[in-house]
Amino acid sequence: MKILVTGGLGFIGSHTVVELQNEGFDVVVIDNCSNADEKVLDGIKAITGKTPIFEQLDLKEKARVQDFFKRHPDVEGVIHFAASKAVGESVEKPLLYYENNLGTLVYVLKELIKKNRANFIFSSSCTVYGQADSMPITESAPVKPAESPYGNTKQVGEEIIIDTCKVTPNLQSIALRYFNPMGAHPSTEIGELPIGVPQNLVPFITQTGMGIRKELSVFGNDYPTGDGTCVRDYIHVVDLAKAHVVALQRLLNHDNESNYEVFNIGTGKGSSVLEVIQSFERVSGKKLNYRIVGRRPGDVVEAYADTTKANEVLGWKAQSTLDEAMRSAWAWEQKIRSQ
Repeated sequence: MKILVTGGLGFIGSHTVVELQNEGFDVVVIDNCSNADEKVLDGIKAITGKTPIFEQLDLKEKARVQDFFKRHPDVEGVIHFAASKAVGESVEKPLLYYENNLGTLVYVLKELIKKNRANFIFSSSCTVYGQADSMPITESAPVKPAESPYGNTKQVGEEIIIDTCKVTPNLQSIALRYFNPMGAHPSTEIGELPIGVPQNLVPFITQTGMGIRKELSVFGNDYPTGDGTCVRDYIHVVDLAKAHVVALQRLLNHDNESNYEVFNIGTGKGSSVLEVIQSFERVSGKKLNYRIVGRRPGDVVEAYADTTKANEVLGWKAQSTLDEAMRSAWAWEQKIRSQ
């Protein structure tokens, strides 16, 4: 069975390709390589013994998207990762984000609704909740006004899918709202490869541990949390990748209760910035050079998932601890710096 993974050379996409191939799916990857490297294909092959079909293609080019689906009429499911995802950059370049994250979604959906039955997994985000009123966050928590154009593209992306599903019974969709992915494949063949200064906490920590960054800035220690630093739900990227396979199988097996479903994908446990730093220090045996600085605009105080629905309805549960995820991130950082 052929599955298309858009953005399949990226951090989460590449790990999902591995899990799909391990489950026996034939995978086609589309990526424009704007934030990924074609060498990731070598890592995928090293783990699974198989290289997915790869097409370097920009989904903003409508005619090429149409041509792809004409040439691959046997695609039975799509997992859609392809999107720009840096919050700060989205504030500076909103039109780039709206074009890249929403235009491409529309072009893919326009081709899918031509099929007798189409299965679609959307890469969404816990950013749709903003600062939730209570913890942990359930799927029924209100979607608040977005803090950034990036967050807005995830909200509007979900609305586009909902509106399309209402009038297209043959489109079966699941939106997965991720919390904070981290880590790397235990083989150290693939992992997170941020271009330039990392936007995420964990690669900034591991780069600081390697001496690539002089120090880590901790933005605020006066929040109403246990130690005053922001709290997030950190999930191992392999656990997250497996959630996509489970969600896809739910659609393929016709187990979904409606043609649009939403699931939170996290561990259900919040960890503060200082706790994440302590995890790094435990698994690496190194002291991290960090400094407390002022709060950063737009940061929510805490966000962690209620995973009841994912556990009981989807039949998926995160397996890895924070230390296990951190250990894999540190092993990956050491490997890529030794090459």
